[in-house]
Amino acid sequence: MFGLIGHSSSFRDARITARDLGFEDLADGELDLWCSAPPQLVETFEVTSNTGKVIEGTYIDSCFVPEMLSRFKTATRKVQNAMELAQKRGINITALGGFTSIIFENFNLAKFQQIRSTLLQWDRFTTGNTHTAWVICRQVEQNAPRLDIDLTTAKVAVVGATGDIGSAVCRWMANRTGVGELLLVARQQQRLEALQQELGGGRILSLEEALPEADVVVWVASLPQTLVLDGMALRKPCLMIDGGYPKNLDSKVVAEHVTVLKGGIVEFARDIGWQMMAVADMANPRRQLFACFAEAMLLEFEGLHTNFSWGRNNITLEAMEQIGAASLRHGFSALGLGPSPSPAAPVAA
Repeated sequence: MFGLIGHSSSFRDARITARDLGFEDLADGELDLWCSAPPQLVETFEVTSNTGKVIEGTYIDSCFVPEMLSRFKTATRKVQNAMELAQKRGINITALGGFTSIIFENFNLAKFQQIRSTLLQWDRFTTGNTHTAWVICRQVEQNAPRLDIDLTTAKVAVVGATGDIGSAVCRWMANRTGVGELLLVARQQQRLEALQQELGGGRILSLEEALPEADVVVWVASLPQTLVLDGMALRKPCLMIDGGYPKNLDSKVVAEHVTVLKGGIVEFARDIGWQMMAVADMANPRRQLFACFAEAMLLEFEGLHTNFSWGRNNITLEAMEQIGAASLRHGFSALGLGPSPSPAAPVAA
């Protein structure tokens, strides 16, 4: 069995979801009540691969909401408690979705393996970042040509280039896609210089310098609430991949020549009998899901019960190729601007 640990995108949405699921106390409760609420195993469902293999999964709501980010102890406790619940349920491999992955990495929760009487087994968990990075790269490769953007001569800006996903995207773009030029944008100069040296190229620029030059912008950093983007100053055409969380880049850029695509989203070959994606603003919630969640499914399909994605800047090109091949084999396709490419035909079990 695989597991998915997630959360609602806001306190308001969380209360609505709680009421829909019959958790009336939570639905009526204030934020302080939610801060002390334990994780909830919301639903169990089956997923059938294009190979015919059927696996069972479960969704655990961590009862975390973004409004808790300023409360360090609360945020970390939410992630730890959800991981403990997953392990106690005997789940083989569990993906950390949304802010749960970010909290785990940024607060270095790997230092805290003991949760009450439970010693967390790290090989039961994955951040899902390897699959997310591969999917974002595939979205660039498949959709830039649809906008008449030639990637061999294009300038591709990666905002958040030194993060786990961002650095993996840079490696792939430089070594597999072969883009014209990489524009590296991040906050920490030392990490940028180390990445530039590793890549053997790429220009380090500020956000203000990079955006007007970029034919493609891959945004995998947090999007500041106060950020204002001048769509008219961007290239014509310009493809922007919103790989951050939450995905709200389209509300920041309004221009006919700028196309914003939700990054790190995949579509499965057939309906999945779950309810969870209905609250995640997916156009087709029965088939569309976050690539990080799909990584747990892929690892279960493949029988790879290990922390495939773990730590910062550990994603290799070989691992991206491996998870990408599994993604195609089992029936996932990257979300695109037009109809999704048809996955391989199902094979009888």
